[in-house]
Amino acid sequence: MRDDPLFLLALPTFAVLMLVEWLADRRDPDRPANGIAGRDTASNVATFFLGRIAKPLLAQALPFSAVVLAAALTPLRLSPAHWWVWVLGLVVTDFCYYWSHRADHRVRLLWTAHSVHHSSRFFNFSTAIRLSWAHPVVSQLRGLFWVPAALLGFPAWMIFLLQTIGLLYQFPIHTQRIRTLGKPIEFLFNTPAHHRVHHGSNQPYLDTNYGGVFIIWDRMFGTFAAETEPIRYGLTKDLDTDNPLKVNYAELMSLVRDVRTARTWRGRLGYLFGPPGWSEHPARQATPSSPADPEPARAVA
Repeated sequence: MRDDPLFLLALPTFAVLMLVEWLADRRDPDRPANGIAGRDTASNVATFFLGRIAKPLLAQALPFSAVVLAAALTPLRLSPAHWWVWVLGLVVTDFCYYWSHRADHRVRLLWTAHSVHHSSRFFNFSTAIRLSWAHPVVSQLRGLFWVPAALLGFPAWMIFLLQTIGLLYQFPIHTQRIRTLGKPIEFLFNTPAHHRVHHGSNQPYLDTNYGGVFIIWDRMFGTFAAETEPIRYGLTKDLDTDNPLKVNYAELMSLVRDVRTARTWRGRLGYLFGPPGWSEHPARQATPSSPADPEPARAVA
């Protein structure tokens, strides 16, 4: 999420929704055991606010943006004065988000940052703000996925704004309080039901439901899964900590150890750019159904 005025204005709404969800959970005799936990929520909030401190400093240290550069160089120009440009922009930027999010789960270097969001064993509104921070290389690589939108002629500021809108949309779908919505909505849009599946770490949920605003991309590209059995939230290998520093850097440290001990350049590159669970030793290769140990912690896509 970007630290822009729209996002900052949404913070009070996030806080109110988290409070309402917590009160509803306290009064529900049938509340799920993996709904809300105090220490987990505190870790989510702490991780979030540490990120608000670190990210502005990181932005000053690494001011380069591939999206801004691409928008300046492209000969195409789309005017935000037309309503259809905004509609098209939302679709295009969400399409870019789908592929970025898919790469977050399939490229281990990107997973070192995104795994932070999936590391909670609980699923509630506060899970939405459990976000990584101070992963500069990952941030620059992820930005490349929105370069096509800039090359099509969308202004850079518009792309960033639509990114933020797409991420704000995803906050209220981090809940178990809403089961399903109407069929047309469930078919086209990402919903709490779809996103719960995305956060599952058990089969058949691993690496599914990458969509941001629209779930139609998953239906088109074969990564959609419906909720068919109980969901186990978190990583395939639990971090077993609520320390926000460990939550943020555990997978990165695991990656560094694997790269340092790799015996070949194929192994080093494989650990960086292969999927989580990849190993240069085939006998130790992890699979979603039978994770090996040691293994990078994984979760749903």
